[in-house]
Amino acid sequence: MLSRVADSMFWLSRYIERAENIARFLDVNMHLTLDLGESIDQQWSPLVATTGDHEVFAERYGPATRESAWQFLTFDRDNSNSIVSCLYSARENARTIRGSLPSEVWEELNKFYLFVRGAALAETTERTGEFLNEVKRFSQLLVGVMESLMSRDEAWHFSRMGRSIERADKTSRILDVKYFILLPTSNEVGTPLDVIQWSALLKSASALEMYRRVRGRITPENVVGFLMLDHDFPRSVKYCLHRVEESLRAITGSSAGTYRSLAERRVGRLRAEFEFAQPADIIQVGLHEFIDSFQTKLNDLDAAVFEAFFAVKPLALESLSGPTQSQTQT
Repeated sequence: MLSRVADSMFWLSRYIERAENIARFLDVNMHLTLDLGESIDQQWSPLVATTGDHEVFAERYGPATRESAWQFLTFDRDNSNSIVSCLYSARENARTIRGSLPSEVWEELNKFYLFVRGAALAETTERTGEFLNEVKRFSQLLVGVMESLMSRDEAWHFSRMGRSIERADKTSRILDVKYFILLPTSNEVGTPLDVIQWSALLKSASALEMYRRVRGRITPENVVGFLMLDHDFPRSVKYCLHRVEESLRAITGSSAGTYRSLAERRVGRLRAEFEFAQPADIIQVGLHEFIDSFQTKLNDLDAAVFEAFFAVKPLALESLSGPTQSQTQT
C-alpha cells in the first residue's frame, strides 16, 4: 500500500473524529453551564484550554466568551482544529484517494462539509444544540458507512487506527473539561448538582445509558473508570488503545507478545498501563495530571506511527556523490 494512501486514510478518519469531538466539547460545556448562572462566561476559557489552542485564541480573541469560543471552535477557518477546518481537511484527504474509498463515503463526507460550510456562511448562532447534534450524526453516519462497505484490508486498519487514536485523546480531554470547569469544593462532592454535572458529561460522550447499565449510581470514580478503563465501551480510552494495537499488528503482521516497530512497542506499553490501572489510582495521582501524562504518551505514539508508515525517507544512492533528495510532509 502506498504511504500516501495510508496517510490520507489515517488522517481522513482522524479529522472526521476530531470534528465530532469538538462538537462534543461544545455540547458538554453547554450542558454543564446551564446550572452555573452568572459565572457562565467564565467557563469558556477552560474549554478552549482543553483543546490546546488557548494561546492562539487569546492572541486573536482576547478573553473567552460564549460567542468567541463558539466562533473559534466551529467556523473559524484560521483555526486548523475548528469543525469547518477539520471537515475541509478530511474532504481534501478523501479527494486524493477517491479510488480507494467507496463512493458512498465521498458522497456523505461532501454533504457533511457542505452542511457545515453553509452554517458557517449563515453565521448560525441560534439552535446551537441542533447544529452540534447534526455534526455528531453526520460523523457517526460516515463511520457506519466505512464500517459497512470497506474491506478489512490495510486501508481500513489505517482508518480505524487514526479514528481510535483521535477518540482516545478526545475522550480524555472531555474528562479534562470536567476537571477544569467543575472541579467541586469538598462541600459540593456528592450533591445533586455534582451528580447532574457528571451526568451531563456522560451524556455528551454518548455514554450515559451504557454507564447506568454497567455502573449504576453516578460517582466521579465510576465515571473516570468507565470513560478511561472500560474494556467494552467503544469510546473508552482503554477500548481505543486495544483497537490501535490490533490494527498495528494487522498491518505489520507481528504476533502477540512481539513487535516490529517502535509504534507497536509504545502502544503495547500504554495499553498495559491501562490494563492494570484502577480508577482510584488515577484519582490518587490526580485526574488532570494523569490525563496530561497520557496525552504526552499518545503524542509519542502518534510520532512513532508517522515515522514507521508515513515519513518519506531519502534513498541511499551509493553511486551518487551528491546529496540525496526527499519529500517533506506538509
